[in-house]
Amino acid sequence: MQKGKPAKKYSQAGRLHSIIRLLEVRRGMSLDDLAQECDVDRRTIHRDLNAVEEAGYALTSEWQDGKKVYSFLTKSRNIPPITFTLNQLMSLYLLRSLSVHLAGTPFQAEMDDLFRNITSVLPDRYAAHLERIARVSLPLLHGARDFSSASTYMEGLQRALLHQYRVRLEYAKKGKGATGPYDVDPYTLVFHKGGIYLLGLAHNRTGMRLFALERIRGIEVTRQRFEIPEGYQPETHFENAFGLVRDNTMKVRVRFSPEVAHTITERTWRPGQLITIDSEGRVTLEFDAAGEMELVAWILSYGMHAEVLAPAELRQEVKRQVREMRDFYRNKDKKADKGTKRHA
Repeated sequence: MQKGKPAKKYSQAGRLHSIIRLLEVRRGMSLDDLAQECDVDRRTIHRDLNAVEEAGYALTSEWQDGKKVYSFLTKSRNIPPITFTLNQLMSLYLLRSLSVHLAGTPFQAEMDDLFRNITSVLPDRYAAHLERIARVSLPLLHGARDFSSASTYMEGLQRALLHQYRVRLEYAKKGKGATGPYDVDPYTLVFHKGGIYLLGLAHNRTGMRLFALERIRGIEVTRQRFEIPEGYQPETHFENAFGLVRDNTMKVRVRFSPEVAHTITERTWRPGQLITIDSEGRVTLEFDAAGEMELVAWILSYGMHAEVLAPAELRQEVKRQVREMRDFYRNKDKKADKGTKRHA
């Protein structure tokens, strides 16, 4: 406290008013900054921030220069009017069309509300274009996920993600009807191939875990705050994975026939990939990746047009699955032939 500066004697109501005013005026403030301004300790400020949130103010936090600072999530009175060009509107409607992947979640309803708000402020001269713009993109779903069973839990999960509250999840185990409890610090929502996953620190399962949204069977949002580690970057959790699964990284080499060569060369499958084309038009793709099951499924999707060259264990697994698939169909055909002869 500066010499000669009178001590601040705040009731909690007075402190809350002061904290709200400070956070509205300044870009972001740390617990130490707020504690110094209000002449109280950090623990008191932490309780006051909880009370500010309970009063309906949306707080967010981020790391700046090694310190965690707090600010309000939105400052609507400071947001200037927004205008859109037709090209920008087309891009927005493209994003809206992709929200069909979010069917059954609050995200889709919120996206619809967002576009109603956008439409309400558009100039009249754009009205005639809106219906056509809405049809410039069309997402086609295949194997869409059903999120309806988890939709009732999304509001709590959104609140926990925004305000960094620990949650207790009831989660259905893979391939089983039973559920298990997980105490989780929710960090990030991950979107992959039409699926939505929660990436977070599972305290009673030791380490970072992925939770498929449709397998959540219950959620309890606690009042216990957690800190996201400084420098956390969610993409680093998947940096070696071919998809979502992280296991042993392997050096993958797959050769593709000329018939499908263009489907390989026109895409980036993994950072640092190497593509070579031989005199017969065959394409060899090389990259480092983890996730054997996802790699096998991808290779098998090309059928006879893809041959695993390395590593040996990946080649053996593909051969095993092809052999078992062949035996399965042979046995089915034999049974069908016997049944046909009996009825002949």
